Amino acid sequence: MPATVVSTATAEHYTWGGPIATDCDGWYLMRSEGLHVIEERMPPGTAEARHFRQKARQFFYVLAGELTMEVEHHEFTVGVGQGIEIAPGQAHQAINRSSAAVRILVTSQPPSHGDRVNA
Repeated sequence: MPATVVSTATAEHYTWGGPIATDCDGWYLMRSEGLHVIEERMPPGTAEARHFRQKARQFFYVLAGELTMEVEHHEFTVGVGQGIEIAPGQAHQAINRSSAAVRILVTSQPPSHGDRVNA
């Protein structure tokens, strides 16, 4: 398959939510059998449900805004240009406590969809 340029304007889009998350967006920037690269947008005051992945290792990299990531009952503040790795089996929750939208790049290997267990 030839190389192609992808952006949120051309990528497959989906919406997601959690207990406090509505109107969150995701775009599959790269979707293969072994790896997903997704850009996500979380509006202010949103949070996903606390969960863990059985197999997927994930890396969250902040493109805009400030992300609070709770991992195994420890909170981390992740700013622009920073990232955090989540190992398989680690319970975690992405939270946007700020007054601005957070945009993050989420890399999952293997792909995380269908691998989620609520914690």
